[in-house]
Amino acid sequence: MLFNSYAFIFLFLPISLIVYLFLNSRNLFTLSRLWLFLASLFFYGWWDMKYVLLILASILFNYMAGTALLKNKSRPILVFGICANILLLFYYKYVDFFIYNINYLTGLQASLLNIILPLGISFFTFTQIAFLVDSYRGEAKEYSLLNYCLFVTFFPHLLAGPIIHHKEMMPQFEDTKNKSLNYRNLSLGISLFFIGLFKKVVIADTLLVYANNGFDITSSLQFIEAWQTSLAYTFQLYFDFSGYTDMALGSALMFNIVLPVNFNSPYKALNIQDFWKRWHMTLSRFLRDYIYIPLGGSRVSEQRTLINLTLVFLIGGLWHGAGWLFVIWGGLHGLATVTHRLWGKLNLRMPKALAWFLTFNFVNITWVFFRAKSVKDAMKVLQGMFGLNGFGLQDIYANSSALIKDYNIRLLMKNTSFSEQALLMILVALLVSLLFRNSNEIAMRFKPNLAFLIITVLLTAISVLYLGKHSEFLYFRF
Repeated sequence: MLFNSYAFIFLFLPISLIVYLFLNSRNLFTLSRLWLFLASLFFYGWWDMKYVLLILASILFNYMAGTALLKNKSRPILVFGICANILLLFYYKYVDFFIYNINYLTGLQASLLNIILPLGISFFTFTQIAFLVDSYRGEAKEYSLLNYCLFVTFFPHLLAGPIIHHKEMMPQFEDTKNKSLNYRNLSLGISLFFIGLFKKVVIADTLLVYANNGFDITSSLQFIEAWQTSLAYTFQLYFDFSGYTDMALGSALMFNIVLPVNFNSPYKALNIQDFWKRWHMTLSRFLRDYIYIPLGGSRVSEQRTLINLTLVFLIGGLWHGAGWLFVIWGGLHGLATVTHRLWGKLNLRMPKALAWFLTFNFVNITWVFFRAKSVKDAMKVLQGMFGLNGFGLQDIYANSSALIKDYNIRLLMKNTSFSEQALLMILVALLVSLLFRNSNEIAMRFKPNLAFLIITVLLTAISVLYLGKHSEFLYFRF
């Protein structure tokens, strides 16, 4: 079920919340958690009921393994549990990629399995791997099966994060003050939800058209068209993921559950390390705590540290999708992180404006690999961005000097995929991402008042008018 759907907004969310709060008001706390767990399963199964059995099997296996690790810190049990989770993820996400590459390298013609990727498998798998490791380290405590089920399936974070720790969420369900209606949490949660909905359906889904046109439809891109394409996707992804995060945190807050911040104005970053402290923050935390640090982190030699950084980003790239373009994207970010670390050792300072410009453009260029469906598509956009296919409007101007006298330049641009509306949307997106307060800052300063109510109602009304598009969130694919 999509957050940006009539069914979720007007049926599922209010019914789930009303019943949950009603059961709590009658001191039926176990029943209220059971209700929320079953509602979350229904939410997950809306897409395809057969995968409900998959997530239930994964939950039962990891609960049993985690409980065993709490009682007996057995390394073989930990290794077996982690390997089982990775094998599950490999089968659904990477087996066709593996078969394809084996066929390519060996000349075999093994048939692809064409496996459909279950929604959220990367997120609930990483969440449970973290639980197993924490159980082995003695950082978790024993939970009832129902509590653990709710921890994994709680619908706001289930499909696209944040990737949560048990200690961040489970104590909140036990806290008595969180069992009754909290008007501030409810009003802030509603506001965050509809801010996120506006970001998704009005901004991101509008930019989607221009990004798709450049990446998937237009056969050749000149300079201006290519930059329009790349920037449209850069901001589409920003507002799509930021919108999802706001809606996830907002809907959880209605239930008095505070999820960890996952997005903090990443396009304000002044270096690549800062970017990854702001973008998908819980994934960065997972990669640091459960991969980078176990590899030795920065406690080893400088050469080994640089290798560890590169490996972490290669793994992070592959986590996002089974394809070499994701590996290239992750490798480029690993290389940039290594470069940033080496630069820092020189104790050289860069003007903030230049630092931002270089960081933003690096992120924008590498998103091309993240978005493209093939190397050919990526090179098409990159060649245009670096002017290898001409510069578009200048060529038109040079060949149309006579027409300029009689027609507005706007008419001459009709022969390109350049769009004034796209340019305006990109400019607005840039200004919002750089100059406006982000949702975390809004939440910290939130005070229910008439002005905030009017803004929320206005954003809600506009967003509802756009709901008919029903486009899924980009991170659902990962």
